[in-house]
Amino acid sequence: MSGLVGKKIGMTSIYAEDGRSVPVTVIEVPDAVVTQIKTAEVDGYDAIQVASFDKKEKNVSKALMGHLNKADAGAKRVIREFRGVAPEGVKVGDVLKIEDIFTVGTFVNVAGKSKGRGFSGVIRRHNFGGVGDSTHGQHNRLRAPGSIGQSSDPSRVFKGMRMAGRYGNERIKVRNLQVARIMSEENILLITGSVPGTNGGFVEITNLKTEESAA
Repeated sequence: MSGLVGKKIGMTSIYAEDGRSVPVTVIEVPDAVVTQIKTAEVDGYDAIQVASFDKKEKNVSKALMGHLNKADAGAKRVIREFRGVAPEGVKVGDVLKIEDIFTVGTFVNVAGKSKGRGFSGVIRRHNFGGVGDSTHGQHNRLRAPGSIGQSSDPSRVFKGMRMAGRYGNERIKVRNLQVARIMSEENILLITGSVPGTNGGFVEITNLKTEESAA
């Protein structure tokens, strides 16, 4: 088994054994139910599908509820697949706990949706430096994008031109983060560094070695 789904709670810091203050992200990782095991022979690839985070049954479609009932999982909010061959003994309906997947000191990849920042200008979106000095006659061009192409030739704007537009709300994966602490009773996982997304957003935590072998 390669990973689980968690919910980002926020950030804090803990002290390492040598006294260093280490910034960590607090992630809630509840028990997950195995809802489907996919194999290369039947589905074309190997993967394990898990469901977690309870949800009111009235807010789940009948088709999805029928799929979840096969695993006796109940109504769940989040369903994700993790690539890789299922370990021996794991079957549909099994409950996976946080300590079954992760151990302190191992490295993981964390993927999630980044914060949506709306329609942003080129300085914020593409890290442009602006026009520069406010002397020499210019007074309102400090955050302008500058030229976006030539006039008569080629008389168009090239594809990929960096301009203002919607920024954020994209899937981002942060690699090689270390598991700093596991709090099994509270279903809390502490991971060094920052992870994508807002507080309360869902993230996919994947064991590094398992993901590389699946690729």
